[in-house]
Amino acid sequence: MRPLALLLCLLAAAPASAQDRMTLILDWFVNPDHAPIIVAQERGYFADQGLEVEVIPPADPADPPKMVAAGRADMAVSYQPQLHLQVAEGLPLVRVGTLVATPLNCLLVLEDGPVATLADLKGRRVGFSVAGVEEALLSALLAQAGLTLDDITLVNVNWSLSPALMAGQVDAVLGAFRNFELNQMDIEGVPGRCFYLEEHGIPAYDELIYVANPDRMNADAIRRFLAATELATQFIVNNPDEAWQIFSGTARELQDELNTRAWADTWPRLALTPAGLDSGRYAAFEAFLRDAGLIDGTRPVSALAVDLGAQ
Repeated sequence: MRPLALLLCLLAAAPASAQDRMTLILDWFVNPDHAPIIVAQERGYFADQGLEVEVIPPADPADPPKMVAAGRADMAVSYQPQLHLQVAEGLPLVRVGTLVATPLNCLLVLEDGPVATLADLKGRRVGFSVAGVEEALLSALLAQAGLTLDDITLVNVNWSLSPALMAGQVDAVLGAFRNFELNQMDIEGVPGRCFYLEEHGIPAYDELIYVANPDRMNADAIRRFLAATELATQFIVNNPDEAWQIFSGTARELQDELNTRAWADTWPRLALTPAGLDSGRYAAFEAFLRDAGLIDGTRPVSALAVDLGAQ
């Protein structure tokens, strides 16, 4: 056989180049917050970028950043407020992309309940699920009405936020997501109302972000991941109904009224440029946490977040 013919035969017999494998740990079970990830998977955008992405819901919502810091996962979906505390504690983490670019957290009360203004929280019970950041957020909200944490009773309701509020165990909860708990309460016939943090003196922040270990991460693979999710986000924004059919078609449990409503409230908040970084936003929130006494000093934005699209 001639050399050229032999070469062509060998090329034809060779397997396709292996895709880079990546493990992504979600912050919670799959829901509309994760739409760009699931749509990118279903439409083949990850494969087009030479990636094989394993998407894993966590057994414990507190675990994903720790797993990334320990090198047990490539990336995790996490929260900007928590990132600041974790970096201050010495965890090797950095924000590499944004999933949901606006706050979702809110102070949730009953629509017809006793709390009509922030001042009405005086003497009330307020539920929370995550100590630290949520207490700082609540302190800032109370300050708008001339109150402090001493004027309320804090109740740890774990992750049972809206059930605790609907059952009358507390008068308000912080940590409820405006795209889920508001819809959940309305469906159950106990409508709620949100005080939006960014409208009451708290710096705006990215609710959901992608974090990686800066000492271990494959920056090129993450860039390709973000390119794929950007394409998916563009598809969702341009075709929300078709995208919903793709997303909800991946699991029967997504095809209920709560997720249908949450989808409509979530997709407009997705980050259109996942790699893009608003440095001022991270600097402002770092200063907010310092002033709240949750961190000592401040770290430069480069220690908290990177813009891989600019590198």
